[in-house]
Amino acid sequence: MKKVQGHLVDIFARRIYAAELSISEGKIVAITEKAHENKVFILPGFIDAHIHIESSMLVPSEFARLAVLHGTVATVSDPHEIANVLGVEGVDFMIRNGKKTPFKFHFGAPSCVPATGFETAGANIDSDAISDLLSLKDIYYLAEMMNYPGVLFDDEEVLKKLSWAKHYNKPIDGHAPGLRGMEAKKYISAGISTDHECFTYAEAKEKLELGMKVIIREGSAAKNFEALIDLLPDNFERMMFCSDDKHPDDLILGHINQLCARAVAKGVDVFKVLQAACVNPVEHYGMDVGRLREGDPADFILVEDLKEFKVLQTYIQGELVAENGTSFIDSVPFETPNNFKIGPKKEADFYLSATAGNIRVIEALDGELITNEIIASALEKDGKLVSDTENDILKIIVVNRYNDAPPAIGFIKNFGLKQGAIASSVAHDSHNIIAVGTSDAELCKAVNLIIGNKGGICAVHEEEQRSLALPVAGIMSDRDGWSTGKAYEAIDAMAKALGSRLRAPFMTLSFMALLVIPDLKLSDKGLFSGKKFDFVALRP
Repeated sequence: MKKVQGHLVDIFARRIYAAELSISEGKIVAITEKAHENKVFILPGFIDAHIHIESSMLVPSEFARLAVLHGTVATVSDPHEIANVLGVEGVDFMIRNGKKTPFKFHFGAPSCVPATGFETAGANIDSDAISDLLSLKDIYYLAEMMNYPGVLFDDEEVLKKLSWAKHYNKPIDGHAPGLRGMEAKKYISAGISTDHECFTYAEAKEKLELGMKVIIREGSAAKNFEALIDLLPDNFERMMFCSDDKHPDDLILGHINQLCARAVAKGVDVFKVLQAACVNPVEHYGMDVGRLREGDPADFILVEDLKEFKVLQTYIQGELVAENGTSFIDSVPFETPNNFKIGPKKEADFYLSATAGNIRVIEALDGELITNEIIASALEKDGKLVSDTENDILKIIVVNRYNDAPPAIGFIKNFGLKQGAIASSVAHDSHNIIAVGTSDAELCKAVNLIIGNKGGICAVHEEEQRSLALPVAGIMSDRDGWSTGKAYEAIDAMAKALGSRLRAPFMTLSFMALLVIPDLKLSDKGLFSGKKFDFVALRP
């Protein structure tokens, strides 16, 4: 029998008292009120209620080694990034790899592979495959239904996917940024129960009033905590926390514990904060995670205080998996499946022959996934449209990585590069190669570095280049989280040294091909308007 003492935070009774936990065979068999000198606090473990593990650039087993340091014991994980590259085989890889650790991954069935028909992905998961996935005990929910137009216009295949989730009595996650009014009502009435994409207080409030659960997202690129946190005090039973996408350098620093500290600092009642962080995901998704009650799995953490939430120890199934910044989860061997089928490109592939004039330009917004469409003057040189570093109108390209095809070319504002180029094969959701650069030569150099590595991120300038290879599906590293995080941090720093003013230039870059987030984006097939949900010409 294992004994753990501390001041137990009973979220259900809204009470804190000195207690001793008795643990046997991975379960809490008794909670005894008992005076002692141990001043630490015992809480249920933290849960990220919506995350793409792939966006950490780590396989699940390596993600777990870092996450437990911050008191995270479980995630609700949508594997649609690897599914867009490898299909069901990719989902299977994530489940198998996750099971090699004590960490509690709860994977969903990716509902939108590909995300749209306006891009080239590496696989397709149709409603029959969704049925097969949802029948598995390792699949806990239907992952974010990004195809909200399909829901609104009664697309037959979309409705079949929703029906299978209802058939297996598994929750349906939403993804409908900015959807309001009657459209939001129809979307929710289709059985879609959550949304992590709300970016204004008014939108989130309306969706809560319509019966949806809102997940407050604070990731490496999209940061909605400040906009939504004031809703938590009155809606704590129907809100959760998530990061959605968390780059490895950020994960080294913290996770859901950071959001709890920020919420308490704003004066939100600690019991309400912890209900959102530790309890609501378990109950909504039917997770196999303890809530610090007798008979529960012994998944809990010890923290120094209820302000900073500095994690001292993390337990999963009664086993100590992290203590004082040291992870006790071991690295495990894993395979590196991939899907890269193109050869190197030539500089001429990135030429855009045209005369000067007005063009549509993607306006990237720091800390947001949404973009604006603006009209700007194009810069012409030798009969070709080129990047205009003086006005920060840079060329952006997307290269199909599954078939040799001409790259799609557009222009983007707010990346701020004054020299060089950056590129990535982490490009939601199809994960083709995306790059922004100050010249066609630098763009070509960056793209070919990604192709040579069979996936990764890079920054290039003249003779200098930095890259991080991502050989697992072209989106995840085969290295440990610490070295991956340090390598990413160095490349991120180089991008900023080249002039980028964005807080997370590579994370922002990765969403510039995500067509389901309005407004203007670029797929491998061309410039796309999320408002019109169709392609648009470069010239307005």
